[in-house]
Amino acid sequence: MIEAEVHFSLHNFLRSQAGFPSWPHHLTMARLVARALRLGRSALIQVGAVCGYQGRYRTSFVASALMWHGPVIIVAQEAVQQLLLRVEIPRLQQWLPANKAIRTGDAWPSAEFQGLLLTSPEAWLKGQFAGGSCFPKGIPTIIDGVDDLEDWVRHQLTQDIQPHDWEQLMLACPNQAEVIREARIQLTHQLFQHPINPYQCYLISQPEIEILSRLYLALALDQANLPDNWKNFWQQFQTLNENLSSPASPAPPALFWATIAHRQGLFSLHYAPMELGEILSPLWQRQPVVLIGSAIEPETEAPLFRQRLGLDDLTCLKFSSDQAEAIQLYVPYKLPLPNTPEFQAAFIHKVRTLVCLSATAPGLTVVLVGDVPLKSQVATILASEFGSRVQVEKTCLDENGILISGWEFWREHQRVLPAPHLLIIATLPLPSLENPLVAGRVARYKRSHQDWFRLYLLPAALNELQRAIAPVRESQGIVALLDSRVVNRSYGAQILAALSPLARINYLDPSLFSNTDEENSA
Repeated sequence: MIEAEVHFSLHNFLRSQAGFPSWPHHLTMARLVARALRLGRSALIQVGAVCGYQGRYRTSFVASALMWHGPVIIVAQEAVQQLLLRVEIPRLQQWLPANKAIRTGDAWPSAEFQGLLLTSPEAWLKGQFAGGSCFPKGIPTIIDGVDDLEDWVRHQLTQDIQPHDWEQLMLACPNQAEVIREARIQLTHQLFQHPINPYQCYLISQPEIEILSRLYLALALDQANLPDNWKNFWQQFQTLNENLSSPASPAPPALFWATIAHRQGLFSLHYAPMELGEILSPLWQRQPVVLIGSAIEPETEAPLFRQRLGLDDLTCLKFSSDQAEAIQLYVPYKLPLPNTPEFQAAFIHKVRTLVCLSATAPGLTVVLVGDVPLKSQVATILASEFGSRVQVEKTCLDENGILISGWEFWREHQRVLPAPHLLIIATLPLPSLENPLVAGRVARYKRSHQDWFRLYLLPAALNELQRAIAPVRESQGIVALLDSRVVNRSYGAQILAALSPLARINYLDPSLFSNTDEENSA
């Protein structure tokens, strides 16, 4: 069987690789992927935050894909594709009994092709939503990095009305050009009255809905002439209007919002489906899929993830963390809660204390702050004391630099930066209700009488948190989580469980950092 062949060949390959980064689960994962290919049964594999950060697991599924006798698709981001093409595949091809053709592209090469195709998540999803003609049914598909799958899907399904689309609408309906122009002016005036937020976007509110409703009625006789993107927009907009007009109606199936370019005085309209499960469920039936992520959920079966993405019956596997990956975690007990006026001063004082204590220790210090004004203030205060060592969201840093960063920047650039010896986290990365897109999804949970915190906000925070600290596990460094909700709220136990293995620190002194340095040098 293919499982035995893959096990034997990969085992010999791994033994031949002197100095090759070891991972104890290579053979188990390779067998599971090979089994999924043989049986045509989908699988969900969580490799762990550290392994996901390092990417060591990819050797396993690439070996299975190369040795499988039939065609295979690997869906991965461009950077990962290049790593597979330049490192993993050539190294395995020299050892494994496989001679499979390798191609990259946005569509399946031909009906006769029996090799391995590497494609991007955007191309694969676009092809699937277009009816699957770009990728024939039944071809086993391995999707790498599914921690971001929900974001990929939402991005692919988001439809836009850009500023230039208004010009196209006036050309298509010349008799209503003045009405269209007036509606655009009214919308501009209304949208620019919203208070500025860090996200530069706003849910469509009742006054804007009324302006769009009047425009829709004025264009009722010109529906056949409308550009396709406007036809789709009005179809979704009518459903939104009907749902909002009746409290007894179910939650709207789509989320409508506007983004604003204040300097240009322009706005764009957007809408995307709220629920993805029903949309994606038929997609998973077209072919067996192996979904690979790092730390999707604490549970092996990842029930919330599967429900959100319409994944039904599949094999689930979650690899346990190694004790060698334990972090030292400092969570203060008496720090003010983040939503109190006293938090900001206490947080800045604690950050300064931590940076001073670790000042003589070599290595990178990272301060993660989601709040934009607080991030700027922390950077100013630290720069006044530590000078050019302090940088805000930059990748060119001194050897003992201090990086002040938001969550998104850290997630995107942590692989090109050295593993920090100290990671300071201001608050839990709970999606902010000030973000209109988050508020819209929360409103849907509320309307359905569901626990929006435990079904949406907390799982999102746990995933973000585990991925953020993965580099610190590699360096066996210290994480200071300065959000006292971890010790003062009932869900704190879930957070600590998700961050294990760990050793709790209840005090601060310079010896903590000197010990870390000695261990790392040893």
